[in-house]
Amino acid sequence: MKFNFLGAIAASVALSMPLTMPAQEVAQNDTLVLSLDQCITIALNENPTIKIADMEIERVDYSKKEILGQLLPNISFNGQYSRTVEKQTMYMSMGSLGGGSSDASESGSSSGKTGIQVGLDNSYSLGFSASMPIIAPQLWATLKLSDSQIMQSIETARKSRLSLINQVKSAYYSLLLAEDSYNVILENYNNALFNQEVYQKQYEAGVASEYDVLRTSVAVKNVEPELLQAEIAIKQARLQLSILMGMNATLPIKADVSLADYETTMYDNTLSISRSIENNTDLRMLDIQTNQLNNALKIQKMAWYPTLALTANYNWTSMSNGNMFKNFTWTPYSTVGVTLSFPIFQGGQRYSKIKQARIQVDEMTWQRENLERTINMQVDLAIDNIQMNVQQIASCAESVNQADKAHDIMERSFQIGAASYLDLRDSELALTRARLAYYQAIYNYLIANSNLELLLGNADIEKYSSTNE
Repeated sequence: MKFNFLGAIAASVALSMPLTMPAQEVAQNDTLVLSLDQCITIALNENPTIKIADMEIERVDYSKKEILGQLLPNISFNGQYSRTVEKQTMYMSMGSLGGGSSDASESGSSSGKTGIQVGLDNSYSLGFSASMPIIAPQLWATLKLSDSQIMQSIETARKSRLSLINQVKSAYYSLLLAEDSYNVILENYNNALFNQEVYQKQYEAGVASEYDVLRTSVAVKNVEPELLQAEIAIKQARLQLSILMGMNATLPIKADVSLADYETTMYDNTLSISRSIENNTDLRMLDIQTNQLNNALKIQKMAWYPTLALTANYNWTSMSNGNMFKNFTWTPYSTVGVTLSFPIFQGGQRYSKIKQARIQVDEMTWQRENLERTINMQVDLAIDNIQMNVQQIASCAESVNQADKAHDIMERSFQIGAASYLDLRDSELALTRARLAYYQAIYNYLIANSNLELLLGNADIEKYSSTNE
């Protein structure tokens, strides 16, 4: 049976809670803290799309068993009853035996009504019939085509898993971006709120003017819509992630890392990027389709070969006059034989079908060559995009350090009266923009890396698959 990852994680969270916990702490622990790997694992086991793909593999497997069943004996039971309404009449030409005129005798017999009626009123037939192919080239070739269909279903399921992993990563990174952006805006909001409270107290003490109070109050109101928008972004990211994981959207989800944690590993990951496209799902699917067309071509060629089948029958017959439910006299009889069929001419249909199949195979060869060039170009562009994002992250990180240092200087200057509130507010806004740009750059890098992984098809699916027997 499959392991219930969501239930196990929820149980571990519940067991980790102390027995005596304040109500506020219990409410905070209702949030499910998950890592990226845990989110992907849950999604691969709970998402309906993956379950449908696995069911399709099972369906195609039964389709192959259906074809295998055609190689086994086909046994059926048959029964037949017929009632004679008007019996057949036979006339005997006796004159021809003595050398006389047969025409005259036949004419006299017909006019004299001397014919003999043959047959009985009731006719019954019961029995078994069996047939089994001995030589069936087309059927044998169809089995290989069925194997290709299974491989196609497996690759389709693999493609669904890779796509789901990419979607979960994108949703998880969006949640990280929303949470980090919210924290940056919240810090900016708290600073503006603190300044507004300070000026309000100074105004009440007669030290600050009403203009200063209004200016700081407007600064607070300007940040509130951004803070609300960041909260909505977090809710939307959580909802999207919950849907992909097949979870109830009412259970809040929180990431166990931040975007800044990925900066330490991005340089090593960038240097170890693979360019191999052998696991690309589109290429593998095209190869499987080409194999299917080759098998279809073999099936068309097998249409020229003869077929041989074994047949057997065992029947009981009975005939009677009068009541259909009386006077049964059953007589058994049985036959065994072989049936040979050798196709000779079908109006050129087989030749035309073979030509069509060969053209389709040649088309697939050109399509693969074009697809391979396209994918290589996309890989080069994706790697260039990742390298550009890495440089942008380094630049934004330096910008954050400079903006933070400038804000500290301006804050100390403001405290001693060497700088105005506008100067302090400008430094806060510059620091906020620098931090948001830094997190956005990391997010762009992670999304580009995830898209490249999907393009190459090299995600470690086995890493996330876990079953509990």
